[in-house]
Amino acid sequence: MPDLAQLLRAGTLRLPQLPPLALYVHFPWCVRKCPYCDFNSHEALGGPAAIPEQRYLDALRADLDAALPLIWGRSVISVFIGGGTPSLISPQGLERLLSDLRARLPLQADCEITLEANPGTFEAARFSAFRAAGVNRLSLGVQSFSDEALRHLGRVHDREQALRAVEAVRRDFDNFNLDLMYALPGQTLQAMQNDVEMALAFAPPHLSLYQLTIEPNTVFAKYPPSLPDEDTAAAMHEWLEARMGAAGFDHYEVSAYAQPGHSCRHNLNYWLFGDYLGIGAGAHSKISFPGRILRQARLRQPDSYIDGALRGRALAESGEVAREDLPFEFMLNALRLTAGFPRRLFAERTGLPLSAIESTLAQAESRGLLAVDLDRIVPTALGRRFLSDLQTLFLARHRDRD
Repeated sequence: MPDLAQLLRAGTLRLPQLPPLALYVHFPWCVRKCPYCDFNSHEALGGPAAIPEQRYLDALRADLDAALPLIWGRSVISVFIGGGTPSLISPQGLERLLSDLRARLPLQADCEITLEANPGTFEAARFSAFRAAGVNRLSLGVQSFSDEALRHLGRVHDREQALRAVEAVRRDFDNFNLDLMYALPGQTLQAMQNDVEMALAFAPPHLSLYQLTIEPNTVFAKYPPSLPDEDTAAAMHEWLEARMGAAGFDHYEVSAYAQPGHSCRHNLNYWLFGDYLGIGAGAHSKISFPGRILRQARLRQPDSYIDGALRGRALAESGEVAREDLPFEFMLNALRLTAGFPRRLFAERTGLPLSAIESTLAQAESRGLLAVDLDRIVPTALGRRFLSDLQTLFLARHRDRD
């Protein structure tokens, strides 16, 4: 771990206050790696029974113990257990994990605790036990209610298992999210609409709707499927925005829709450039100090991570965020929010004056990508449509200066 005394010394930044802190816990195993997935996930060779659950929980506890000095005294607003497929954890293992967290961290009284899960009777039967262990929000990776689409995506569940899993989630959780993907191989506009209407029939408090993109180093990158053309994908996106608005959902982030009061607190903290401690194989952290911001990454391979964490050496990378990189890092996150962000937040979260990006803000505003007033900075409809171009403006500024 970095030298805490060094981190607490005066640095190049002047953060007026530390941002909220969240905790991310990564569970790296899944039943089968999906061909579109670029997350740090690994097939459980030999099946779920072969996962070294107790050793991994030991490693998570050791990892957290080593990291505690970096966040000492700070309360945690949210916990997100992601993967991989965290619902492969046994209920007893999850109860142990949450007990370890509570014994070491001051979780806020209303702390949001999310667990990612996949449909299928193996995991769905555990949902009530997960709720009893302390999880108060479940995020279910349905992706589609079409058997054909699920086969194209390489998912291990089918339509009937998805429907049963959603019913189980509704029974056990007041607060839950359904993940759907669109612009899938061979998918028509009508097929996408059918998926969304089926999801809405369950009255979810939150929906995450992702357009399928081909990521590097995935099976789909090596063997690209035939996806809907740009016009069809655009029509899908336009229909989604209209339909979700009519259903009373707030489109608060690029891919996230929520009923009032059900925005994901953990993800909002990411988008607003809050802090997060990440433990587990391949997990990332962003931790602020009065004079600097630290980023870390854990070892990615599960076996290497377990061995390293148990020896107090879980880190693969650790270093300060360069002052000149902070505007882009902030904007990369905050511009995903439909409502934008308060002007004052830039200085609060980066320790830099807003004048550091004024010329770029003016450039983006002149192109119709941003709306800037005395209180807020908000991406326009055009800016949301060409979000990557908008974000890149802030990166290009630093490249030019270098």
